[in-house]
Amino acid sequence: MRTFDLAPLYRSVVGFDRLADLLESAATETASTGYPPYNIERTAENAYRIEIAVAGFRPEELNVEVKENLLTVQGRKAANDEARTYLHRGLAERNFERRFQLADYVVVTDANLADGLLQLSLTRELPEALKPRRIEIGAGKATLIEGDGSEKAA
Repeated sequence: MRTFDLAPLYRSVVGFDRLADLLESAATETASTGYPPYNIERTAENAYRIEIAVAGFRPEELNVEVKENLLTVQGRKAANDEARTYLHRGLAERNFERRFQLADYVVVTDANLADGLLQLSLTRELPEALKPRRIEIGAGKATLIEGDGSEKAA
C-alpha cells in the first residue's frame, strides 16, 4: 500500500485542511473491502448516479442517510433461522456499510431499488448567491442582470 506524506501541503497552504483530510480518508478507504460493488456515473453537468449492487436485500433492510456531506448506505440482513444445506454459497448476504463523501451543495434527490441495484440520484444545487451574475455596464447607472434575465437597479 502506498502512503502519502501531506506535511509539505500543510506548510504551504492555509484553509485546505478539509481537502487534506479527504485525501487521507480516501487513501485508507481504498484498502477496505470492496463489498458491495458500486458504480458512480455522471448523468449531467450537475447530476450524478450511484448504483450499488445489493442483490438479496429488501428495501426495509437498507438504510440511506446523509449527514454533514457524508452519504452512508447500510445493509443489515435480517437473521435467517431457516435450516438450509448449501452445496455452494456464492451470494454474499452479509451486512455492509458504504460511505461516500459528498461535495458542498450535493443532495440526494431519489433512491430506487430495482433488479438488485440500489440507485441513488444526486444533484448539485448551488444557492442563488453562488451562481454567476452578469453586470451590465451602462452610461451613468449600473444595472444588475439576475440569473433569470430580469434587470435590477444596483
